[in-house]
Amino acid sequence: MSENQELKGQLPFPYDQDLGKVLTHLDRRTPFSRERLANDPVTAAYLAAAMRLVARHLGPEPTRTPRDPRDGNSLDRPLLSFLTQRSIAAEVANNPDPFPRQGNVSTMRSRWKSQSDFIADLINFAMWQGNDPVDSYDQVVAGTERLLEGPNMVDAVHDLAYLNVRDAACLPAFRLGFAAMTSAEGDEVIGEAVSSSYAGFLEPWKEVYAALLEARHLQLRPGITLDDIANLLAATVDGLALRSIGDPSSDLIDHERRRSLLGTMALAVIQSCLEPSEGADGMTLEDAVRMKVYGHTETDSTSELSRTAPHPG
Repeated sequence: MSENQELKGQLPFPYDQDLGKVLTHLDRRTPFSRERLANDPVTAAYLAAAMRLVARHLGPEPTRTPRDPRDGNSLDRPLLSFLTQRSIAAEVANNPDPFPRQGNVSTMRSRWKSQSDFIADLINFAMWQGNDPVDSYDQVVAGTERLLEGPNMVDAVHDLAYLNVRDAACLPAFRLGFAAMTSAEGDEVIGEAVSSSYAGFLEPWKEVYAALLEARHLQLRPGITLDDIANLLAATVDGLALRSIGDPSSDLIDHERRRSLLGTMALAVIQSCLEPSEGADGMTLEDAVRMKVYGHTETDSTSELSRTAPHPG
């Protein structure tokens, strides 16, 4: 075993994991050299330094320095401006053992051709599911089993939804993702990294939703896809987590009861977008709503308006 491999195995989780498929923007011509560089402890040192800067500047409980010492509200509120090559290289010196502690801009540039390439790989790493806390992953696995086989699917939906929103609101990686999305406009490399990370995040959930349909003898309504379900619920996670960061006092996430509005949304999706496999009415979501409101599935807007308009006198 080489010295680099030995040191790699001593790094803390998740830096000790194989990052060959995670860091895809390293400046090497062959997949073999990129994989080797992705698992170099020095590469991990830069990632660790950058992730520490993310937590320091984006939170939870970010460090804020007033521009005016006499005004406590005159704070710098950066998005990604703190992730310069110079600041990351300097932060490497603060790495804990056994990470390398010697960083410089030229070494970073030998790994990532541009700052956008580094930010893209940092996003890949931060949003990579292998980066989730081990206990959180185990809880989600147990929750999905209850969703498919347990006697109380409704409670399982609420519990699993709570786990997803709780982690999204608490992890610096989530905040980095939002900062990156805000800053991605006009930067093709970062934009593609955000899009790819979301696709990678949603893929296993789509498998869970497909397994749920089979296990609970359900099917999608015509016109609804698994992509629709995954995007609806992911957008709800993003919105709830972002709102809870800006307004921690809101009632969107109840940590005491382990409930969240995501659970309500998930049940609403099951009620509206799915139907039993046996005895299905075969209606689209739109027709099902028309039937509930008007008692028929006509699409003529004039007919609908005439049935709902108040009668004179």
